[in-house]
Amino acid sequence: MSVEILDGATIVKFLQDEEAFSLSVRNRFARLDTDNDGLLSYAEMLKELQSLRVLETHFGIDVEPDPDELAHVYESLFVQFDHNLNGTIDLEEFEKETRQMMLAMADGLGFLPVQMVLEEDSILKTAVERESNTLAA
Repeated sequence: MSVEILDGATIVKFLQDEEAFSLSVRNRFARLDTDNDGLLSYAEMLKELQSLRVLETHFGIDVEPDPDELAHVYESLFVQFDHNLNGTIDLEEFEKETRQMMLAMADGLGFLPVQMVLEEDSILKTAVERESNTLAA
């Protein structure tokens, strides 16, 4: 993990680079697809969803969430990705929903830079690295 500075423009510029964004999404999808069947099951997505820690922190402080509420949130997030509701997520669904989530994040961040702790292999980290490399060139 590393602390990075980014804003909404960092994300939008990354999404506009179709090749870089698609490559990043394909790599993330491949890491999640542990049985290599080209689809993500709920079990395969669960670790990714849990890493979001949607209810496990409150202003950066760990809290103990209600297990039933947490399970409902994870199921709802999975359905958000599963556009055709067939119980699995294919690469196209994963890429489309990842794009939508990142656009929402960019909108929420706005133009003011913020510091975030990012996982080394995350899509956001890739966006920050792409921007850094562009600025250095």
